[in-house]
Amino acid sequence: MALGPRLDLRQTQSLVMTPQLQQAIKLLALSNLEIETFIGEALEANPLLEAGEVQREDGETIDLPPEEPGADTALDGDSALDIDPSALDRDRDTGDGEWGAAHASTPSDDLPGIDERGSGGPTLAEHLEEQVGAAAGDAREAFVARHLIGLLDEAGYLAADLREVADELGIPLAEAERALAVVQSLDPTGVGARTLGECLALQAQEADRYDPCMARLIDNLDLVARGEFARLKRMCDVDDEDFAEMLAELRGYDPKPGCRFGGAAESAVVPDILVTRAKDGGWDIALNEETLPRLVVNRAYYVELRQGCPGKAAQSWLGEKLADANWLIRALDQRQKTILKTAAEIVKKQEGFFRRGVSELRPLTLREVAESIEMHESTVSRVTSNKYLHCDRGTFELKYFFTSGVGSADGEGASSQAVKARIKALIDAEDAKKILSDDTLVDLLKAEGFDIARRTVAKYREALGIGSSVQRRRRKKLAAGR
Repeated sequence: MALGPRLDLRQTQSLVMTPQLQQAIKLLALSNLEIETFIGEALEANPLLEAGEVQREDGETIDLPPEEPGADTALDGDSALDIDPSALDRDRDTGDGEWGAAHASTPSDDLPGIDERGSGGPTLAEHLEEQVGAAAGDAREAFVARHLIGLLDEAGYLAADLREVADELGIPLAEAERALAVVQSLDPTGVGARTLGECLALQAQEADRYDPCMARLIDNLDLVARGEFARLKRMCDVDDEDFAEMLAELRGYDPKPGCRFGGAAESAVVPDILVTRAKDGGWDIALNEETLPRLVVNRAYYVELRQGCPGKAAQSWLGEKLADANWLIRALDQRQKTILKTAAEIVKKQEGFFRRGVSELRPLTLREVAESIEMHESTVSRVTSNKYLHCDRGTFELKYFFTSGVGSADGEGASSQAVKARIKALIDAEDAKKILSDDTLVDLLKAEGFDIARRTVAKYREALGIGSSVQRRRRKKLAAGR
């Protein structure tokens, strides 16, 4: 075949991510506090924008009637901001590692939730120094202990060589070791450790679990990391059940006990959405206006600048700023409507939770909400990211209301959060002389209509930070003997 130039005409389709679309996606995932920061930056960058008074307009609040909640929300579905997943990869949640994350709590009587973090909490050093006086034997020992506290890193570890510290202070090594023992006796357990193994060993000793088997397991953390469990079971001389219990307890320890304090003030959890009970028995859903500044275009300043523009370049720049300001205001308005529309559907789906508590929390997926409000699943995922809802039962992350389901006798399924709450209630009410095993918990839950396996009960129990029946029996015996 002869080669030669030719002219072809082809028609293709492609999606172009415009800067406006990228900004719309970014705005949708931001919380109200992050939006406040974003608006502050926009005010500095655009002279035509100014912060106006917060006013409530149509679409900024939703009333759910008591009979058919969510049937008529006075929101136009076309006005909501819907981002197709082809524009950007779907958001993904990341875990906090196999050691586990701290579980938050709410003021609700029957479930854990979110602890509102105060901004004026003590640092790790301040927290430890408050305890030194009572733990140290004398003023000299307290002085050395305070010096060691000052050398701890943010995770609570002592990175300095103890012999060098002793030489620096001009004291014997044995005296420095005694002061370190004082630091390691303080709360939180595990601070003052020089290695990860020592940190975990201190926590195992505090839990009265540091037997020879656990000691060998902690001494071989490299094998744990490589997953050589068969070798570890032979070294520890335990069976499968005991080894699984040891490993679960080990993973329940905190490898960085100092990080729960931190050296800087943490920002408090501020709700983005407020849900209150309406006078007619329904629900009023509104955005938290205290953290949501309102943007307006300064028209008078625009006219003044336009009259003083000397050339086409200046007029073009002014026109771009006006277009950017108008688009940002519209994007923020659509964001509010999208969040309210999603929150209204969540309240509608989980109305039993808002009225009666976690026992009425039902399984819910992002797709189910997305189909109900005729939006894409990825849009709902972004709307519910980093957003918090406040109601009479406390403050909850929107992701909290999306839970997996387990089997139940009625065939509808039950929320995993509801099952966890029931497990916690059963264990809290157990008799110290008759500790409930996981098998017994399975039988009790089945009697209440929850079709759940033993391994699932164990997984939920560990997620709640509750020890096994053996651990609970040991702790209650120790508590009774004191």
